Amino acid sequence: MRFDEKKKQETVQLPLERLHRFPDHPYKVEDNEEMEALTESIRECGILNPLLVRRMESSETDYELISGHRRAYAAAKAGLETVPVFVVSLDRNEAAIALVDSNLHREHILPSEKAFAYKMKLEAMKQQGRRTDLTSSQLETKLRSDAQIGIETGESRAQIQRYIRLTHLIQPLLDQMDESKIAFSVGVELSYLPTDAQYDLLDAMERNDCTPSYAQAVRLHRAVNAGSLSRWLIETTMEEQKPNQKDQIRLRREDFGSYFPPSYTDEQIKKDLLAGLALLQRQRQRERDRDRDAR
Repeated sequence: MRFDEKKKQETVQLPLERLHRFPDHPYKVEDNEEMEALTESIRECGILNPLLVRRMESSETDYELISGHRRAYAAAKAGLETVPVFVVSLDRNEAAIALVDSNLHREHILPSEKAFAYKMKLEAMKQQGRRTDLTSSQLETKLRSDAQIGIETGESRAQIQRYIRLTHLIQPLLDQMDESKIAFSVGVELSYLPTDAQYDLLDAMERNDCTPSYAQAVRLHRAVNAGSLSRWLIETTMEEQKPNQKDQIRLRREDFGSYFPPSYTDEQIKKDLLAGLALLQRQRQRERDRDRDAR
């Protein structure tokens, strides 16, 4: 986490009602099975890792959460009234960077979370660069902010910029990316479409029960650059039959959704479906073997 440890004070107990979500917090707090497990853990053992907060500039008694939004939510579900916190002295930009860094180590991060996290951190770093009272290492002075983020996360500067492009997608398309219905590369290309065109695309996708391929997304992006994008072009593009869709069986999520937890991603559902089919195949083979032996 990018802040001076000397700015961290001793642990104190604070009422949950005095803790507030950090503005534009990029990470989702979902009430799913993982949250239930965290809630049960807090009921049994309490909060072992204190939350990180900073005093709100507009209040002497309230605080902004920097790290621990999920723990705060679980604590409320568990019936706790107070939680242990570290109060740190950070300005808005330092707090934003610390918030982003404290969550990037998580095992499962959605594309939309990365997108808005990288955007928040990049904007905070640029704001810091405009200040004259901050000192930076020679390396940080020479590097672009997005390149510095890339070094810290192990991703290229170009990849950081591609993630940030996703923040230009409308929420329904972002949701489809998070659900693995739209590929990352496709989402980046679609992010260049104007907002109204993205809604036109969403309507065409629903009517044709399909998602755009990478080639189609690139074509629509190029149409934007050429000034030739239209609702007709979007509709005719989505009406095209893709080679990999000719022999597919289409299933709607509502046809089988009740068999899986609401938090399951498409990949998890696909994995369980294939495992179930493999089990069914083995069962049928055993039945054929029994019938053969009985003859």
